[in-house]
Amino acid sequence: MADIRASTEIDGVFVVDPVVHVDGRGTFVETWRREWIPGCREMLQANRAERSAGSLVGLHYHRFQADYWMVAAGQVQVVLYDLRAGSPTDGASLSMELGGTGPKRHRGLYIPCGVAHGFAALTDATLAYLVDGTYDPDDELGLAWDDPAVGADWGLDRLPVLSPRDASNPRRADLSAELVPAYPGKDG
Repeated sequence: MADIRASTEIDGVFVVDPVVHVDGRGTFVETWRREWIPGCREMLQANRAERSAGSLVGLHYHRFQADYWMVAAGQVQVVLYDLRAGSPTDGASLSMELGGTGPKRHRGLYIPCGVAHGFAALTDATLAYLVDGTYDPDDELGLAWDDPAVGADWGLDRLPVLSPRDASNPRRADLSAELVPAYPGKDG
């Protein structure tokens, strides 16, 4: 059984270290099970993002969609920020590496609705992720990657390569009230 731990920094975030089976043929890893995450909805869509070293994606957030991330190749620095009004961890940040080599290479990360998320590619990297809703442009929102309220450590030694969208995301202080996600609570 996978080792599933609730984050102590951000309520509703879960870190998953799956069981890795290795033999003479290679490796097998069960990367996702719905029952691993208490109360999560069914994942409806799978996506893949391939990024060059030094690029940064985010911070993105969704009011109505949760994500489950796994790094298929390479290494990334993930930054999460709890943006949910009323959350017991509102304003908390979490930074961690995913991928790379070693025992944490297969780690998964569950990100609930309303938690801003992004990653910096420390190497050329492929992020595979599941979402519990299909693409909705009205729920594709963003927060400035360099917002001092977030205090993100992206693990990069130079300015990142950003999309025009990510370069123009507003700071938390500039978000309109209707775009700030609400915390659903434990029963959700």
